[in-house]
Amino acid sequence: MLRGLFHPLSGTGLVLGTLFFAAALTPSLVPRTYLTQGALAGACLAVGYCLGVAARWLWTYLELPEPAERIRRLARLVAAVFCVGVALTFLWRVAGWQNSIRSLMGLEPVESGHPLKVCLIALLVFVVALILGRMFNGIMGWLARQAARVVPRRVANVLGASAAVFLFWALANDVLARTALRILDSSFKAYDALIEPERQRPEAASKTGSPASLVRWTELGRAGREFVASGPSAAHIGAVTGKPAEEPIRVYVGLRAADTPEARARLALEELKRVKAFDRPVLVVVTPTGTGWVDPSAIDSLEYLHHGATASVAIQYSYLNSPLSLLVQPEYGSEAAQALFAEIYDYWTALPKDRRPRLYLHGLSLGAFNSQKSADLFRMIGDPIQGALWSGPPFGSRLWRSFTDGRNPGSPAWLPEFRDGSFVRFMNQDGSRVPADTPWGAMRLVYLQYASDGVTFFDFNDFFRSPAWLKLPRGPDVSPDLRWYPIVTALQIALDMAVATAPPIGFGHSYAPKHYVEAWMAVTDVRDWSGDAVARLKHHLSEAAAREIETQGDEGAYDNRGG
Repeated sequence: MLRGLFHPLSGTGLVLGTLFFAAALTPSLVPRTYLTQGALAGACLAVGYCLGVAARWLWTYLELPEPAERIRRLARLVAAVFCVGVALTFLWRVAGWQNSIRSLMGLEPVESGHPLKVCLIALLVFVVALILGRMFNGIMGWLARQAARVVPRRVANVLGASAAVFLFWALANDVLARTALRILDSSFKAYDALIEPERQRPEAASKTGSPASLVRWTELGRAGREFVASGPSAAHIGAVTGKPAEEPIRVYVGLRAADTPEARARLALEELKRVKAFDRPVLVVVTPTGTGWVDPSAIDSLEYLHHGATASVAIQYSYLNSPLSLLVQPEYGSEAAQALFAEIYDYWTALPKDRRPRLYLHGLSLGAFNSQKSADLFRMIGDPIQGALWSGPPFGSRLWRSFTDGRNPGSPAWLPEFRDGSFVRFMNQDGSRVPADTPWGAMRLVYLQYASDGVTFFDFNDFFRSPAWLKLPRGPDVSPDLRWYPIVTALQIALDMAVATAPPIGFGHSYAPKHYVEAWMAVTDVRDWSGDAVARLKHHLSEAAAREIETQGDEGAYDNRGG
């Protein structure tokens, strides 16, 4: 079994692996560091090598004719020259490809793609994958030989392969994965409970977590305290808008406040009543990301646009980041979102129509995913809410997918037009393709999405089919050098999802205040702002966000952008 670890490499596998390696060096949606580039290239090299080995095994298994030894030696020499030439050519172009993305995002160009570092990291990843693969083959062969003592050879091979798969899966899932999840769970739980010294408990009775609140300050969680404490005051809003402003209402109920989503939702409703949130003209039901984070870019811009006369409410369903939350507890987010919306909607519909606020939904990323599932459109036909703003909707969002797939012919997948635009519109950095004077219906749904956001545009079909968003014309933030390659492009976009918040605000999965301003104006029908005033507000919010990120870092409201 150990001898199999040192078996010579497959020529066919190396050729196909090199092609995968080269394709992985081409640009995708977001810029890469040499570390992520090397890891991706190494993984693609391993996948290509594995497919090449499988193809060679199939050729032998089918007993197809083998070339003469002289031809095979010549083929190996040609393959070696080909592999080296392809690898060097593509490595030489890495910096230019990365700069094709960076220039679109306003980033400084890189002078080098660090080809040596990329190669070393890729080889390390490949060697680790190769060792694991050969260990699997060795164990599978040994198990098959043991089984062959009592059953026919072909049956023994099937049993050996099945047993090896089960053994490796059990090791990866029950030992490595569970151990990692326990460590991460403990870490996120401790982080969520941390009381930051700069987040002082509010004293105003209208604030959640204050002495008068139904929710204790310590029960809000880290994200909840940031949400409540970081918003603009009436004075700040008035100073920017030049008009009288009210103190915005923000209600948040953390995981520790109640044991079930239903109990937290009821507590949130009672807190909304206590602070007289239903007297405000605008009420937004927010579904946070996995960590409980609410994007300040979204809520700050809403509060400025409406001069503070708003109320927003959210309940926490997890303290894990969005990918882990979706993996470990996928149903928790939708249950919490549905419970909160049901409580508020039932109370809202019982109020006189001329004395109740306009009701909206909002969510970013996993929050958008769960928020879309919270409201049954058929239930609301008789008494609809006024609309929703969903930003960075994950690719698995069914409602988003149905609108995108049903887009009007000729409209791009990265910014669709749906029917007459009276019900749903899509917006990006440049706004919507639907003319601004197009009439809206009773309910306004807006999706804010960037073409460079892998969280939105990943698709498992990308493994074997070119995605629709790659067709011309492309999004304004997508590299013209991006090409589709089977399997590799899907792996590239999967990595883009993992680092989607690394690009500057306004690209990838980091949504900018200025784009939220345009989106909220469309959703909530803002009409009392001049063009110059809107431009000043965008500038103020952009400067404030940049300053917060630069000065506060991991302790600021923009920490964990995207959730």
